[in-house]
Amino acid sequence: MATSDRVLSYLGSTRNIVGSALALGGLGLHFLGLAGSLWPMVVAGLYGVGALLTPPDRVRLTISHAEVETRALRDDLDVLVAKVSPPRFPEDVVAKVGDLAAILRDVLARAEALTSAPDHLHVVSQAIRDYLPTSLEAYANLPRTYALTRRGSRDERSAHEELMAQLGLLESGLSAIAEAVYQGDEQALRDQGRFLRDRFGGSSLDL
Repeated sequence: MATSDRVLSYLGSTRNIVGSALALGGLGLHFLGLAGSLWPMVVAGLYGVGALLTPPDRVRLTISHAEVETRALRDDLDVLVAKVSPPRFPEDVVAKVGDLAAILRDVLARAEALTSAPDHLHVVSQAIRDYLPTSLEAYANLPRTYALTRRGSRDERSAHEELMAQLGLLESGLSAIAEAVYQGDEQALRDQGRFLRDRFGGSSLDL
């Protein structure tokens, strides 16, 4: 690995992040007048403590089951989205499918969190492989003019309106799943903050 690559790798490492956070805390002590004239040593020492005590980032060479499963779903989603384009589908349908794909890709990027919740994974999988393609396929098989204008009665939706309503329902359901996944990420962040406060929350003398 080139020197520049090693430097970039370290800058993004957990050790550097924790060390930098503690060093910033040292600067805060200085600005509050609590670090004295030796504040540069306090800042450097706090950085060193954080960098040394933080476990190194784990090297992952194996591909987890979660990554394998979500990768297949991402591939299926890409194939589906590529098929949704004018003139077969109106621009608003294409845009809505793009919005749904963005939500799905963001959720699929959190493979471990998603696969740890089987119910969520099932809905995401069904949305990509069943719910979304079934709605789009039924619409695509109708003549364009009929799909846009034909109503069975005055109060009945056109096929286009019905498809947009179904896409809206999918968006609501998938957004709820995404929110649950994000809350899991937020909890992980809070757990890390609690650990850091327990481990390093004392005075500089404790360190």
